[in-house]
Amino acid sequence: MKTRLAFLLLASLLGLAVGRAADKAAAWTPMFNGKDLSGWKTNDEVPGAFSVVNGELKVGGGRSHLFYGANGDASFKNFEFKAKVKTTKGGNSGIYIHTAFEPKGWPSKGYECQVNSTHTDVKKTGGLYAVKDVLNNAPSTDDVWFDYYIKVEGKHIVIQIDGKTTVDYTEPADWDPAKALKNMAGRKLSSGTIAIQGHDPKSVTYYKDIFIRTLP
Repeated sequence: MKTRLAFLLLASLLGLAVGRAADKAAAWTPMFNGKDLSGWKTNDEVPGAFSVVNGELKVGGGRSHLFYGANGDASFKNFEFKAKVKTTKGGNSGIYIHTAFEPKGWPSKGYECQVNSTHTDVKKTGGLYAVKDVLNNAPSTDDVWFDYYIKVEGKHIVIQIDGKTTVDYTEPADWDPAKALKNMAGRKLSSGTIAIQGHDPKSVTYYKDIFIRTLP
């Protein structure tokens, strides 16, 4: 009996330890401190395109990209990402996933999750740019904060805006973006960092409450 009780107690303690480890692994990690750009690296294609105003990340001024990681080199494979985003009239931005730091130009690696409520581009908020687009009617409204959620697990990408799924996409096993897309040979899942896009001189967008957590 004592041996059985000892075994049950040990099993219980091990289960508790495993549970705590799982909880810790699943914790959301803040990516933006609301004070400065610590933990990020901008390519400064347009100096000053990224700034912090009233605890919010302001994006505007022209094409430039802000990459997560002290050297823009963070790496995520399976993860969940969430942020609050606000567009302004005519604003265009994007959230790149599985990408890598580049000193200029549009990031060539990974996918872009579109941010655009009223910009002239017909590809709107919540789409997987050029792959699984949300066309014409944006699920977001200018000057109103909305929740942006991205989940990547294996070859599966889910995007939700304010809890509503806008993309549920599985990358085909034979996917060859070099053949399927013009000038987008890097549109493929692998691993990499997160990048926030500054699009053009007239586009202003805001981000806050930016979090990520890794998945097994």
